[in-house]
Amino acid sequence: MSKYKQVRFLDRSTPPHIFTLILLASISTLSMNIFLPSLPNIASDLGSSTNIMGLSVGIYLASSALLQLIIGPLSDQLGRRPLILWSLVIFCISTLAAVFAASAAEFLILRVFQAVSASCLVLSRAIVRDTTESVEQASSKIAYVTMGMAIVPMVGPAIGGLLDYNYGWEASFWTLCLLGLIILIISFFDVGETLVNKSQGFIEQISGYPFLLKSKRFWAYCLSSACVAGAFFSYLGGAPFVGNEVFGLEPKDLGILFGAPAIGYLVGNFLSGKFSTQIGSDRMIFLGVSIALIGVSISIIISFTGFGSVSSFFGFMTIVGLGNGMSLPNATAAMMSINPRLAGTAAGLGSAIMIGGGAGLSSIANFMLSPGSTEMPLLLLMWISVFFGLCSVLFAKYRNHKLSAEILE
Repeated sequence: MSKYKQVRFLDRSTPPHIFTLILLASISTLSMNIFLPSLPNIASDLGSSTNIMGLSVGIYLASSALLQLIIGPLSDQLGRRPLILWSLVIFCISTLAAVFAASAAEFLILRVFQAVSASCLVLSRAIVRDTTESVEQASSKIAYVTMGMAIVPMVGPAIGGLLDYNYGWEASFWTLCLLGLIILIISFFDVGETLVNKSQGFIEQISGYPFLLKSKRFWAYCLSSACVAGAFFSYLGGAPFVGNEVFGLEPKDLGILFGAPAIGYLVGNFLSGKFSTQIGSDRMIFLGVSIALIGVSISIIISFTGFGSVSSFFGFMTIVGLGNGMSLPNATAAMMSINPRLAGTAAGLGSAIMIGGGAGLSSIANFMLSPGSTEMPLLLLMWISVFFGLCSVLFAKYRNHKLSAEILE
């Protein structure tokens, strides 16, 4: 019999409803990509260039990574609920301020504060681990949460492109602010405290970092997720340029195509949620990373032979998304299960490493592409990232096999 209470929506005496967890996980992703089709127009209005404004992705990711180094252990001390609520308040204020940004510098600074929404993604995963009994159950539930979340990157850019076309780029930020406020209200009534033991202090939680950083298994799972997600972050940094400069797409058309990886991600999350408990986390991670590598490889071959097109570039990103959806929930749950007492710390540290790497790859992609470039530099960067992810998951499988053999002896 389960030791956890039955979930009731808007009753914070029970675990948060999965709908609320999806909303919390989604707001960070929506903030990251809804405005991307508008980058050329934002740059024009603020007297800057698309390349400079493209840094708004890397800055957002880097700020998220740094924040999560603190959020994880802080949540293990103070609890999940207060940090979620305060993060949403700061997000709403900074998003509203972005509407009135007078320069590119102001806009980029406000993106730093908007990045606080990433704590909601990390803490939603920590809540899942708080309220489940095994790695496989956590993997399955995280997959269903991210499956719902996957709709956001699929429709976010399309909505952003249409809002820009009809009302200007500011409309995307008005929308984000309104959604942030709605999620804040829902979270206030639905998210109770799921952390049972708050006895450790913040410094003691930080002291858990050396334990995690010395764990070869933690690094293997962390790097496998960081590298396969790195391909997606590279795509975020480079796809607006490829769509606009290489294929000549308008913002509204780019917005529709931009969400292609999310279609695969949705399917991958569904497969992960349904089969992780039967197949096992390690196999799901391996299958997901392998599928992502196949998708990028085929796209490279098509572009190299001169047949690259809008359809081939965005179409095969769906395969990359499929691999992400299968591997990331399982890698995340495995990281948090290295030491369940440090679940929040592990979620924050792992996510910081993943997003920090993503910030770097996003910026690299942004600067690798210049007038006259094709899509090939971006595709090669994505391939290298996923290949290292495959090496990492193979090491994780080897390490687990070795530890199992040692226990049997």
